[in-house]
Amino acid sequence: MNLIVRKVKREDALGIINVLNPIITDGRFSILDTIFSEEEEEQFIENFPERGVFNVALNTEDSRVVGFQNVEPFASYTRAFDHVGIIGTFVDGQYRRQGIASSLFDATFTMAKSLGYEKLFAYVRDDNETALKTYLKQGFEIVGKAKKHAKINGKYIDEVLIEKFL
Repeated sequence: MNLIVRKVKREDALGIINVLNPIITDGRFSILDTIFSEEEEEQFIENFPERGVFNVALNTEDSRVVGFQNVEPFASYTRAFDHVGIIGTFVDGQYRRQGIASSLFDATFTMAKSLGYEKLFAYVRDDNETALKTYLKQGFEIVGKAKKHAKINGKYIDEVLIEKFL
């Protein structure tokens, strides 16, 4: 597979929800619990923070979105956190373990640094060992655990708090 990583475009919305909604429906890898429509994703892209980073990974053979990653400012109510971003990473289940996440991280780290981010922060489900290993491989460190941080279908889920200094 030939892969390119580039900044998101509005017309990527369908490809993004084709990656994201099966992950949400599966219920094992994300705390997101409601699927998104193409229109909702288009709005999300259009309204994405100016200082944010939103990259998609495309299989160049069929122009299919096979993964995406974004960084949003940690907080907008104070400038004290301007150097901190929240990162999220999603890869299509059919394309995992093919270097997609690594390619996304490379592009996202570069762009995040250029926008003044010094630290990236994430919450990873405690039971999502694959995602946690992926982030740790990229230099993230565990800084804590938020117990019973999410509640989905009546079940509590702990989240591991991780960070990386760029």
